[in-house]
Amino acid sequence: MAEPEKPVVLITGCSEGGIGYALAREFASRGCLIAATARSLTSMRSLEGDSRFLLLELDVLSEDSVMRAVEGVMEKFGQVDIVVNNAGVHNVAPLAEVPMSTVEHIISTNLYGPLRLIKAVIPHMISRRKGKVINVGSVTALAPGPWAGVYTASKAALHALTDTLRLELQPFGIKVITVVPGAIRSNIGNSSLANYEKMPDWKLYKSYDAAIRARADFSQMPRSTPADEFAKKIVADILKNNPPSWISYGHLATICAILYHLPLFLRDFILRLVMRC
Repeated sequence: MAEPEKPVVLITGCSEGGIGYALAREFASRGCLIAATARSLTSMRSLEGDSRFLLLELDVLSEDSVMRAVEGVMEKFGQVDIVVNNAGVHNVAPLAEVPMSTVEHIISTNLYGPLRLIKAVIPHMISRRKGKVINVGSVTALAPGPWAGVYTASKAALHALTDTLRLELQPFGIKVITVVPGAIRSNIGNSSLANYEKMPDWKLYKSYDAAIRARADFSQMPRSTPADEFAKKIVADILKNNPPSWISYGHLATICAILYHLPLFLRDFILRLVMRC
């Protein structure tokens, strides 16, 4: 099979209303061929009928699902030039009371999921001596605060994993990029609130319920950056011949970077004040 002239981009978590959906549309607008994936095809229905998109079901929790999706992309396009690990799940809960089953689900989705897909596509990229791997982290990993500890830990671990991959894959011509969104307007607030409703009633933190609930959609404030605006900035950087290794953009991104460098006692004071802890 002759290689397509256009770059082939495989993106996870492309449900409409999310960051992955916005990224998929922006990559397509810049002449790329898109393998858009989500756990359910119905969540990407608005992309149907567009020849630029191959729509595939992909559950990052399942190695078989990941392999089937990669095989589908290879069968259709014959190559993968860029893989974007965007699929993830948010979680808001006090660490002392969050069920361990929930902890395991978050870590498996947000950390093991990207690694499953990377392991599936890397042999192909190494054989071609080129490719780009993009892992979508979070600014919360720069300034971990209360009420979202498992989510933040999963993203911090993903940042560390990406740093290692960047060094290990560089000799094969593969570029690895950490994308760090700030507060981006998307469907994450609604899904986070829905997940919060499934949490057990707090025993130790019952008096903090209002503050914890407010954290669920904290990123969806009026000044949050629209997902389309975020996607334009990120995709433009990714498609550069020599893209940056770290791309952070969006409301609160700069503030979180500043918090990262503050003394811990000062950072803690600010976060306790903001998050009502």
